[in-house]
Amino acid sequence: MRGLLLFLCGFAIAAAQPRPIEWPAQNMETRPWAYWWWMGSAVDKENLTREMQRYRDAGMGGVHIIPIYGAKGYEPRFIEYLSPKWMEMLGHAVKEGERLGLGVDMTTGSGWCFGGPNVTERDACAAVAVNRFDVAAGGRVEARFDRSSTQALAAFSSNGEKVDLTGRIGADGRVDWTAGEGSWQVYAVSQSLCRTPVKRAAPGGAGPMLNPFSGEAMRHYLERFTRAFSGPAAAKPRAMYHDSFEYQANWSPALFDEFERRRGYKLQLELPALFGEETADRAARVKSDYRETLSDLMIEEFIPAWTGWCRLRGIRTRNQAHGSPGNLLDLYAAADIPETEMFHADRSTIVSKMASSAAHVAGRRLVASETGTWLKEHFNETLADLKDLADQLFTAGVNHIVYHGTCYSPDDAPWPGWLFYASTQMNPRNPFWRDVPALNAYVSRVQSVLQSGRPANDVLLYWPIYDLWHDAKGRNINLTVHRREWLEQQPVGSAAQRLLKRGYRFDFVSDRQLAAAQARGGQVVMPGGNYRVIAAPACERMPLATLEKLNELAGAGAAVVFESGLPKDVPGLNRLEERRARLKTLLGLLQPRVRTGSFETTLPAAGAQREPLADVPGLEFIRRDSGNGHWYFISNRGAEAKAFDAWVPLAVRASSAAIMDPMTGRAGVGQLRRGKDGGTEVRLALEPGESVVLQTSAGGKFNGPQWQYWQASGRPVGVAGTWQVTAVEGGPELPGGFETAELGSWAGRGGAWENFGGTARYSITFDGGGAAAGAVWIDLGQVRESARVRLNGEDLGTVFMAPYRVKAEGLRRSGNRLEVEVTNLAANRIRDLDRRKVVWRNFYDINLVNINYKPFDASGWPVRDSGLLGPVSMIPIRADPGR
Repeated sequence: MRGLLLFLCGFAIAAAQPRPIEWPAQNMETRPWAYWWWMGSAVDKENLTREMQRYRDAGMGGVHIIPIYGAKGYEPRFIEYLSPKWMEMLGHAVKEGERLGLGVDMTTGSGWCFGGPNVTERDACAAVAVNRFDVAAGGRVEARFDRSSTQALAAFSSNGEKVDLTGRIGADGRVDWTAGEGSWQVYAVSQSLCRTPVKRAAPGGAGPMLNPFSGEAMRHYLERFTRAFSGPAAAKPRAMYHDSFEYQANWSPALFDEFERRRGYKLQLELPALFGEETADRAARVKSDYRETLSDLMIEEFIPAWTGWCRLRGIRTRNQAHGSPGNLLDLYAAADIPETEMFHADRSTIVSKMASSAAHVAGRRLVASETGTWLKEHFNETLADLKDLADQLFTAGVNHIVYHGTCYSPDDAPWPGWLFYASTQMNPRNPFWRDVPALNAYVSRVQSVLQSGRPANDVLLYWPIYDLWHDAKGRNINLTVHRREWLEQQPVGSAAQRLLKRGYRFDFVSDRQLAAAQARGGQVVMPGGNYRVIAAPACERMPLATLEKLNELAGAGAAVVFESGLPKDVPGLNRLEERRARLKTLLGLLQPRVRTGSFETTLPAAGAQREPLADVPGLEFIRRDSGNGHWYFISNRGAEAKAFDAWVPLAVRASSAAIMDPMTGRAGVGQLRRGKDGGTEVRLALEPGESVVLQTSAGGKFNGPQWQYWQASGRPVGVAGTWQVTAVEGGPELPGGFETAELGSWAGRGGAWENFGGTARYSITFDGGGAAAGAVWIDLGQVRESARVRLNGEDLGTVFMAPYRVKAEGLRRSGNRLEVEVTNLAANRIRDLDRRKVVWRNFYDINLVNINYKPFDASGWPVRDSGLLGPVSMIPIRADPGR
């Protein structure tokens, strides 16, 4: 007992010790990565080294190699995929990455999806082919069939009789069968190759796509990689990557056998329900079983064959599950690094939470996202746009940004170099690259926090996928990031949106994942962490195994709630009445152990904590458990975002809170108080678009400077005088300098300035006057698009989003020297190329298209404002000591 008391006393003393305010350690995985397309794999060691050095200098953490089609005119440089020469280039990239502190991933293939020249017809992506014949009583099937390709032949009468004719096909293709009484329909089932080969394939990578419902096909496919990576000196990437599902497949050679083994009955004898025009419950049940079988084949056969091959070689895996007809939660969780994406305007937080939920529940540390795909039209994306996208992804649970992306381009390729058609051009040739280090530093700080500790979500939100699958229309249901009815128009999607809006932190959970749940101390224990409650939204059908698990958990003390009552039925067809009888028994056992009713009442009664931060319009956030407190990432974004300075309540109790600015790295002890209900409130001040990290301490105070809540203390004073403007870097040429007392777009000057893409320095000498007495904001007004600010030789920082301002102290009464280096976008320079009809889009395959997938032409673009538009002013500020 004495030892225990000493331990507890020591723990309490340690918890009460002052805590330093520190950002978590940063490394190559906290820094952002980028897709790195190798066009034609026309790479060489010198240019690889140069490019990787530039990436590292800009604050990137890694690259993801994807070989694709090549640039015209460079054919002699093309390298065949996985050839000894290609493997030598991969080895060089991996070795240089180790030297520079850059990670290297690669796609297990070229372009997308998996496939290539070694994929046989049996292993290729397949779609079902169905022919139907009407046969009268006493008639015969006149058509002839190939026994080797006909997977099923079955006859169905109007009076319900079923006959499997597959074994009655003779050597001559005739069917040994005469129709009995009634009218008959005969279904012949085979498969055809999908018409889409590997997209954007590299030299040596072209061929059919792989069948995603066949583990055997995957094992055959990987034999090529086994040979390439078998040498003792073969380089190993950090991770292999599988792109989103674009296979257009719905069948496999073994599907009938796999269906019978998994579902317990012959699909061959339910062909009218699967392929006919039935809309009855039976058709929905057969199709549900069919969809579940496709999902199982991906989860249990296809993906494990790939992840197993990788893990055997010490290589991690990144998987984009979206787009597939399978259970996304299980498919994401099958990889070491689940990866989501947001595509142009297709940006859904709850869809991205599918990937982060899978990671949280399964205990995966990293959640990646393809970031920047078709963000805007080419060369019109800004660093502020990328930050806003990253912030949305962060609040969805992403903590591993992978820019989409950058193209390898040799230094001898004319500007703008080699480019990929669907990406934000995140490369050193884009003018905004000059200030990309500021964005990357921001991302790295945020991700250092979001990769620390563990998730702190209270609720496991059950995904009733069987209700989605129970649909008599169509066949496979592909769950894409583009058409999101599968989630957003389902009760679970509505529930998820309501939970977010009300401040309940949750992770989605699948039936398969729930099977691993345990109840301990009133909590639900999953491999990735503990939850307070399992919440089931409106759900018509639930598998018996899931209900039995929920009954077990509830019986062991775990909180389980149902929003719209208990399920009314079971999914699927086999042994239906037997399973319904078991359902009735289970519901009787479960009813007294669970809560039913609106989540608004059942969740707090079950112990889930609502986060009041959600009540502040515009605030989006994510919370993590740090062990002795919590991390919050809070972003003031969206249409409702407004500038605010207010006390905001937290769901967690805290004795101290540190406020940390991921844009600048600045940190300090924030103002804290007890609210009326005894909870913790912290003072936050955020501009629209601004984000902050909050670290709370459950025991002990943070030791450090006080966080400064700066407020304007006087009227703005204009910075008057003559500006000297000098082009610093960029092209197509450096325009001559000029002087001006009136700030405006440099592009409006015409001539070389109209076409200029790059950086210009604005310099002015001015008097501080009365503002010299204290701190000021140097407010730049409007900036197009980013700026580095220097005052009297001191760097004050880089700004790339409104409000474009920096804090300055120590102004002189006279003779202050302000230098603002402003970088614009490449849009005007690209416009000039197209107006002069310079051939720069010169790539094979799709070449380079616009955002609507039409031929790209910037010649008709309006001239885009560029430079320092102002007005530039000094705003006296003071630190508010508290409220």
